[in-house]
Amino acid sequence: MSEVYEGLRRQILELDPADAGLGPSPELPRVWGLVMEMGHPGGVATLVALADGTTSLYFSSGGGIIGGGSHPQVAAATRALLAVVERHLDRMPVATGTPLPAAGRTVLRAMTYRAQHAVEADDDALGRPGHPESEVHHAAHAVLTELRLIDEARSV
Repeated sequence: MSEVYEGLRRQILELDPADAGLGPSPELPRVWGLVMEMGHPGGVATLVALADGTTSLYFSSGGGIIGGGSHPQVAAATRALLAVVERHLDRMPVATGTPLPAAGRTVLRAMTYRAQHAVEADDDALGRPGHPESEVHHAAHAVLTELRLIDEARSV
């Protein structure tokens, strides 16, 4: 696992939202961000989505997309995601730790002004309509799609 990845992950998991200029708003009174970590055979992909539009994706094996929130379509998808997280927060238990998910597993970690809340499940289960957090999962994947599209446009 790359030291850069570990540092970025630690930085977001230990971030005091006030230090980043984040505070409660009428739309997001409790949630200031979401960290979604997806376990793959080669490592972990981490999506960071913050209330100020900051949006990044990075990989434990190295690389990623930093600063995606500077693109309006990514920032809009991030705002939509966090609104979904706010609605689902009462169903997400307070996190007791920050372990990385195993391959095939995903952690949805709601960053709030009081505590972190987290749900971990098989990625396939989260994608199904019957899972209580499938709406969060799909909204996070909409952000990933927007990040992929801007990354592909840069590569052309």
